Amino acid sequence: MRTATELAARLREGLARVIVGNEESSFALLVAALAGGHVLLEGAPGTAKTLFVRTMARLLSVGFARIQFTPDLMPSDIVGTNVFSPKSGEFTLRHGPIFANFVLADEVNRTPPKTQSALLEAMEEGRVTIDGESHSLPSPFMIFATQNPIEFEGTYPLPEAQRDRFLVRALTGYPNRDEELALLKRAGEGFDSSDLSTAGIEPVANSVDLLRARADVQKVRIAQSVREYLYTIVARTRSTPSIELGASPRAAIALLRASQASAVIADRDFVTPDDVKAVATCVLAHRLILEPEAELEGVTTESATENIVADIPVPKEAAISEG
Repeated sequence: MRTATELAARLREGLARVIVGNEESSFALLVAALAGGHVLLEGAPGTAKTLFVRTMARLLSVGFARIQFTPDLMPSDIVGTNVFSPKSGEFTLRHGPIFANFVLADEVNRTPPKTQSALLEAMEEGRVTIDGESHSLPSPFMIFATQNPIEFEGTYPLPEAQRDRFLVRALTGYPNRDEELALLKRAGEGFDSSDLSTAGIEPVANSVDLLRARADVQKVRIAQSVREYLYTIVARTRSTPSIELGASPRAAIALLRASQASAVIADRDFVTPDDVKAVATCVLAHRLILEPEAELEGVTTESATENIVADIPVPKEAAISEG
């Protein structure tokens, strides 16, 4: 586990040299990178969503592509298409930007659901189909989708099936007074977010290192009592009156994987209830749909998840170390 823990520490340090504040979002990105899942970054414009992804890609020295989602974007603009060459008389495949290790789907909710759905096969299976032929995507492969809050003009809500395929959602907010002053100080000293070398950001690992770390994460032990605790949280989302649609079995698996990654970040080879608590909101909240009456009362999916976790008793310490 040491290899994965050391990689997580180097990534966290690198992110901190660029991102001011947003520790919870940094943690969510680390969890997703180690667990091998996709990330939904949500926040107002200018809150470092794109910068998060660019920094992670540079730290890991992986192939990076950015897709700007707009209302007129077509699925073929994402996955690619076969192009006919009059000279050779043959069709050749022109890869789309999806053929990269880290793909930034910027403002993903500014394009209609038809185009959003072009990401589904890639996110679930690591491949895309072009003109009936399947093409594998590089490994590791991660989608980092950014979206503005849904109340912003010109946005389309992501389909439930697509939200369910994001391992975590990270909420990026405005910095507090001290954080923003620190940000202004950095800018005054020459930091340019478009040139990460100004922050001294250099690769700390590569794609092989990341895949090895993910293999370590999969070896993290989780006792039966902790699995039952995790299941109880997920099941409670399906029976809570304020929640119309609860978490799926895919969400339960995602919560397990994220909890294993949290344990590795904490330099442990077993999962504790605290690991489950640490990732529950970022893994589950974006998958839930509230009853309209609950929304009118000011309930959010985050607060609903936090209340569920707070109400469920944790296993005893002796049982955690079993297995």
